[in-house]
Amino acid sequence: MSPARIEEHHSRGWIVPVGGAEEKEQDPVILRRFVEVSGGAGARIIVIPTASRLADTGARYEKIFRQLGAYSARALPFETRADAERDDWLGALDQATGVFFTGGNQLQLSTILGGTPVAKSIRRLNARGVTVGGTSAGAAILSEHMIAFGQGGATPKAGLASLAPGFGLTNRVVIDQHFRQRDRLGRLLSVLAFNPFAVGIGLDEDTAAFLGPDDVMHVDGAGAITLVDVAGLEHSSMAFAKPGQPICLTGIKLHILTKGARYNFVTREAVPPLPPPDDDD
Repeated sequence: MSPARIEEHHSRGWIVPVGGAEEKEQDPVILRRFVEVSGGAGARIIVIPTASRLADTGARYEKIFRQLGAYSARALPFETRADAERDDWLGALDQATGVFFTGGNQLQLSTILGGTPVAKSIRRLNARGVTVGGTSAGAAILSEHMIAFGQGGATPKAGLASLAPGFGLTNRVVIDQHFRQRDRLGRLLSVLAFNPFAVGIGLDEDTAAFLGPDDVMHVDGAGAITLVDVAGLEHSSMAFAKPGQPICLTGIKLHILTKGARYNFVTREAVPPLPPPDDDD
């Protein structure tokens, strides 16, 4: 899936993948900022808990977003492909200023919603300025190419990861989540060996990438983003590697970006966060 064409007199909305296990109770920095970029006190947020197997997931996020100041928050529990045809739910989705996918199983998301009016509507909404984000599985589904599953490990190997179509809000990135916690550098590198066009975003837990309409990514949260830029790739042995063999990659640029850092997808430049202010004794 490719991103929808930006509508006239609009700019694309924010895209917000979250690495999973985001803080929800004490200081929900990421979810609070999601509300802000979705319209603040006027935000109308639709929660889509399709990836989750827990019955209370949607209601929990409804409560959180309301407590964080959103005007409204409503969960639409699409459980079957037939649900994705419901006119009343599609009408509610069309009024959203922010859409948030919960965690769970990304293949459950893609098999239930892929190719449906819901997926098409979400691409169209983002193209006219609506914020779309998600956590864990809900982050993986946002890009054109989605990592469906794969093994951990630091070394890229042929066959380490399997891809599936995502919702296609952006084709600039490939997203992986729970990144440091589950040792996923190798599988992200193996995916990028197939597709050197995209930038790899490895999201630690409780960490988010806020991809702005100006093609600049802003980092927020408690962890880091491992950003892999393969624009300067000089060599990849992927075409000749047998399943399970290590892949040789040269000319890769890697950034570790923490809260306050930025990355420009047009210039391919990373900017570190400002240093903390000096403490006065």
